[in-house]
This record gives sequence, structure tokens and C-alpha cells, in this order.
Amino acid sequence: MPLFRKKKRLRKLERAEERTVRTEGVFIKCEKCREVLYRKDVEENLRVCPKCGYHFKISARRRLELLFDEGQYQEHDAQLVTTDPLNFVDKKSYKQRLAEMQKATGLLDAVITGEGTLGGYRTIIAAMEYQFIGGSMGSVVGEKIARAIERAEQGRMALIIVSCSGGARMMEGVFSLMQMAKIAAALARLDEARLPYISVLTDPTTGGVTASFAMLGDLNIAEPGALIGFAGPRVIQQTIRQKLPEGFQRSEFLLRHGMLDAVVPRKELRPYLIRALGFMMDGRR
Repeated sequence: MPLFRKKKRLRKLERAEERTVRTEGVFIKCEKCREVLYRKDVEENLRVCPKCGYHFKISARRRLELLFDEGQYQEHDAQLVTTDPLNFVDKKSYKQRLAEMQKATGLLDAVITGEGTLGGYRTIIAAMEYQFIGGSMGSVVGEKIARAIERAEQGRMALIIVSCSGGARMMEGVFSLMQMAKIAAALARLDEARLPYISVLTDPTTGGVTASFAMLGDLNIAEPGALIGFAGPRVIQQTIRQKLPEGFQRSEFLLRHGMLDAVVPRKELRPYLIRALGFMMDGRR
């Protein structure tokens, strides 16, 4: 008799485990309002919380699909990969870290560059992938963005860079810092060619990326609530030993203080960019 009861309890446990597996990944918790949401509802809302408007991160590839006409674009320089110039090792080797990130994201490094049309305007867009070592900028990221700028100049196209990054990649040391100057010089040539560059800053955009191309746009716009700055707020507060204003380094704060031109919700970003290109390209397609 006890054996029979034991088997019955085991069957109940098995059924409970089956129910848990079936519902895994169905829900997602909003990081701002802490509301538990259906993942499908969030995805259909472009990964924006339907309750409070919090913008979840989205992948670089999804970003390009949302911006380009019909989600179609030609990817450039997809095979570029770093050579690990410093043979860097911390808790694990840089080569091992790269291999893990490449397997997890399906990318060779932290940016995708693509060419297509946006509202009919020929455009180059570079989108950074935060899941790849925090979207950090190493030599490959710098080279791909510099090449994207050069293609925009040669093809008389508009340029958009969507930043989502923790800054320069420490595993490449000075090689990553060199990318700041290289990209800034390429953007200067694009400006001389009188071609538009729109910078889109998302959460987070910090470090050497903010200190270089992210804030050099003819038009600098950001998603709501994005963390934007050079050093993080905790580091600044510990350095100056003063309490920072509420919302410090968030996109709305930067807009009020003249550091940004606009804060645009994700759902409105594509039509906003099309209107901007219509003005900046003088109707040239």
C-alpha cells in the first residue's frame, strides 16, 4: 500500500515538472515596473513594456530588420574577426571568450553593418550587439564602422549608427582606443562630403563609444531611459563624493541639458528617421 502511494506521488511530481517546462520562457519581468508580462506581448510591442514603456534591449540583427525597408539589407564585412593582438588572458583567455560569444550570438564580433533603403533613401546602418562582450569596441568593431562610413561617402548614402555598448574593449588595450580616432577621422570626411550621419543611442551607451562616434552625429537621438555617459554614475559619485541628480545620465536628462536633439520611442524611430533623412538628403534617393 505505501508503495502504491509513493508511485502516485511520483506521477504527480512528474506532471508538475512537465507543466513547469511548458511554461518556461512564456513570461518576462519588466526591469522597471517589475510587472510580469507575456513574452509574446512584449515581442509584438517591439520589446517595449506595454505597462510602463520600458525599452528592453534588442539584438543588432533585429534592429536592422526594424529599420530597413521590408527588413531587407546587404550585410558587409561579416567575416572580419580579431587576431587577439595582445594574447590577453584574465579569468579566461580572450580567444576562449570570443569563441563563446561567437557561438552564443552567431556573430564574429559586436557590430553588424548593412546597406539598404530606409523610406526609399539609400542608407548604411551599423548596429551594435550588446550580448557580444557588452557591445565593446575592439579593432574589428572600429574597422567595420570605419568601412561603413567610407562606403556611405563613396556611394553618396546616409549613415546611421545604433550604439549599444559598454565602451572600448579592454582585452585589446590601445588597439581598441585607436578606433576612436580612426572613426572620428572617417566621420570628418563624411561631413566634408556633406552627407548626413545620424547617431542613435540606446541603453547603455558609455565609455569610448560615447567619447567618439556616438556623440558626433549631425543628429543625436536616443531611446527613452537609455543610460548615456562616459564613466558610470556610481564611479562619478564615488569620485566627486556628491549625490548626483535624479535620472543623471539618462536620455531625458541629457535632452534637457542640450546633449541630445531628441528622445524617440522605438515605435516612432523608423518614421522619425525617414523624416530626418528627407530633410537632410534634400529628397535625394
